[in-house]
Amino acid sequence: MTLSAFAVSLLYLAAALLLGRRLLRGAEASAQSRQLPLALAAGGLLLHGYLVLVTTVVDGGLHLGLFNAGSLVAWAVALLLTVAAWRMPVENLGIAIYPVTGLLVLASALTPDSGTVISGSSRGLDLHILSSVLAYSLLTIAAFQALLLAVQDHHLHNRQPGGVIRALPPLQTMERLLFRMIAVGFILLSLSLLSGLVFLEDIFAQHLLHKTVLSLLAWCLFAALLWGRWRLGWRGRVAIRWTLAGFVALMLAYFGSKFVLELVLQRV
Repeated sequence: MTLSAFAVSLLYLAAALLLGRRLLRGAEASAQSRQLPLALAAGGLLLHGYLVLVTTVVDGGLHLGLFNAGSLVAWAVALLLTVAAWRMPVENLGIAIYPVTGLLVLASALTPDSGTVISGSSRGLDLHILSSVLAYSLLTIAAFQALLLAVQDHHLHNRQPGGVIRALPPLQTMERLLFRMIAVGFILLSLSLLSGLVFLEDIFAQHLLHKTVLSLLAWCLFAALLWGRWRLGWRGRVAIRWTLAGFVALMLAYFGSKFVLELVLQRV
């Protein structure tokens, strides 16, 4: 298992390095094929998916402790990014996302995970888990996109459009991609919250109140951002700040609560 985790990490790292090299070559590399780094990432995804399957799916249900959940969400993030990169200019996000995913794979393999096993799975609970993972994953990609957009915006405002910046899509294209990700992620987050309220029996007994409150806060932040884009034309730094604020609230809702409960309070 550990050797497989190292192999996954190396594949992700190789993909990130090739993408970074391609980006540094600037305009010269813009027309070059993205097939090799994305193929390496796809190989990592296949092996990573197998590791997620054998560590998460257990006899009693789903083992979704902190590190297993982190590896699962990281796999979903990398998968969505890789699939999207074949049709949209988002492959440069892999420079940051693939290495982080590799580190989470290693953390899951090397660290004992004593989190809760979710048993008694039903279609409603499956819908809640699936929509939650997809929402977190897509909005994570949106957060990385917002960071890249912030770097691009900073360089353009300071009139320093270097080779790396010139290799990126135009600022307007980057913003359109960002809001598409946020819109789809918001729909999935709404489905996650609705299915959670319907199918989770007792949010107090299951230590889910804080998670629900933070998730609702994230939902409100993303809703305000989409409304501001629609009615007020929000863009640029305003959109970046709201995106990152919503992302922080969402990550605290899931991983922050799991960290406190499982590692600090040692409750599962």
